[in-house]
Amino acid sequence: MQRFFGGMAALAMIAAAVSGQTTPASNKKAPVAKSQAARKKPLTALQKSVAKKRAVTSASAHKKTPAQPAVTWRNRQLQPTTDRYKEIQTALASKGFLQPGQATGTWDQNSTEALKQFQSAQNLEASGRINSLSLIALGLGPKHDTPVQPAQPADQSR
Repeated sequence: MQRFFGGMAALAMIAAAVSGQTTPASNKKAPVAKSQAARKKPLTALQKSVAKKRAVTSASAHKKTPAQPAVTWRNRQLQPTTDRYKEIQTALASKGFLQPGQATGTWDQNSTEALKQFQSAQNLEASGRINSLSLIALGLGPKHDTPVQPAQPADQSR
């Protein structure tokens, strides 16, 4: 009896192969239900931030326009204000490189020439451009909000 059913199963398989039918329908995998996909674990904060960075990076990689550089303290100010120009011109005038009446707050050819002469007298590169070394030599270096107080000697009257 076993041989009979075994033979019948073999014949059924051969007939299915000849007719073009592949595996029986019961062996096919069922498609994954959407509810199973929704059961995934929620992302952690780190995973979310990494995914967000990847999305931003891949999106920005396809842009045709160049990205704007980040604003930092190095590239924020493009030119001094009118008050700062006047302050620099007044310092040049007090040192004798510019006429006092020419300290108007507008940077012009006279101001550039006066700065070149000052830079040359200070053994700096005489470019006529305002730079940190020139400002420090003029006494107009960085401004600090809190005044620097001299250190007081330790009380040694014990």
